Amino acid sequence: MVYAIVDIETTGSHASANGITEVAIFIHDGTRVIDQYETLINPRQEIPYFIQTMTGITNEMVAGAPVFEEVAAEIYEILKDKIFIAHNVNFDYSFLKHQLQECGYSLDVKKLCTVRLTRKVFTGLPSYSLGNICRSLHIQIENRHRAGGDAWATVRLFELLLKNNAEPHIIQFLKKSSKEQYLPLHLPKEQIEQLPRKPGVYYFRDQKGKVIYVGKAKNLRSRVSSHFTHNGAGRQKQEFIRNVCHISYQVCGTELMAAILEETEIKRWWPKYNTSRKQISFQYGLYVFEDQKGYARLAIERKRKHLRPVHTFGLVWDGYRLLWNMIERHQLSPRLCFIDKTREMGEIAEVNDTPEVYNKKVEQALTTLYEELPTFAVVGNGVEPGQQSCLLIEKGRFFGMGYIPGEVKIDLKKIKKILTPYHDNDFIRDMIYRYAETYPQCRITFN
Repeated sequence: MVYAIVDIETTGSHASANGITEVAIFIHDGTRVIDQYETLINPRQEIPYFIQTMTGITNEMVAGAPVFEEVAAEIYEILKDKIFIAHNVNFDYSFLKHQLQECGYSLDVKKLCTVRLTRKVFTGLPSYSLGNICRSLHIQIENRHRAGGDAWATVRLFELLLKNNAEPHIIQFLKKSSKEQYLPLHLPKEQIEQLPRKPGVYYFRDQKGKVIYVGKAKNLRSRVSSHFTHNGAGRQKQEFIRNVCHISYQVCGTELMAAILEETEIKRWWPKYNTSRKQISFQYGLYVFEDQKGYARLAIERKRKHLRPVHTFGLVWDGYRLLWNMIERHQLSPRLCFIDKTREMGEIAEVNDTPEVYNKKVEQALTTLYEELPTFAVVGNGVEPGQQSCLLIEKGRFFGMGYIPGEVKIDLKKIKKILTPYHDNDFIRDMIYRYAETYPQCRITFN
């Protein structure tokens, strides 16, 4: 096997908006260095002052250096058939892959991370940053924070790893089934391997244990692994990968329960990286208010933040269909329900009832609506043998969910004592209604 041991310096932390300022590559045959390549690169953007201070690479130094397009072909030829090695390999790889792709070259090679490899060979070190590892293992770094100096230190570290029986780990890392080459730097592989292949909710946590992302899965192990198989060049993806240090999870009986728990937990933790969470489905509501003449008015409006609707709808036409039904059944005024907006009819001329009489009709219509709101349970697989999952809608609202013994007769009062109450919201309710319509065999209706 031939290795390309790489280090780069850049203008920032993610490839999509930053450039490379220096590249160093040492070609290693597993015994010694057989070739090397090193160059400054003009990133075509200003180098931030703090990076100039850290690396010593200034705007003046790169002004006359080649731009990446001029060296892309040469870099691609060096890397294309080698095993790509770096300390925190996904960082260096993401920059070079992105820059090469911009120039029309597709880099797709196996990777090795010397951080993860060192953890296997030299366990228990106080830190696995390049500087601290080299101090612990008595490797001298010359020209720190320059591509050539750091790459040469990585070469010496790699050779020390080989002398300490790293080869079995390398073979394991390079297998297609291995997750070592793409997992976040601080996430132990064992945490992925311990995940069950069952529905559930997973939590990504940072170094301090704070929840930074919540997701649901039909298969926890497969879904969590999928987050790390394509490390994009964008800022958010790269920052996300760097911050994932620990995974916890909850197994659920069904994918529906996982989706509801995910929605609840996102609102509980409000994680930093749940930026594309699902939108609330119900956008319209049925509202009731009293006008200046004392008549109770019903109206279908978009949901308002500080007003609680009598009932909610995903589509405005669903609301109008319900309202027309209420008008016909209880002899309500279309005009007073904002259905008939013609100017030929006066409001009072159309309504023969006094406000007191008319308002009783509205009250009866709302009472009937409430009484006819469904109460039903959705049952499914449990987590343990001999149990089943249960979600309860009571009077049109989400009551809660949990697990009940499989042999228990479904009785409303009994299951309410067993289930864990949850906050009702439109998104959860909509999921349960749609599921019950799709799988009517799982629905148990209570009179």
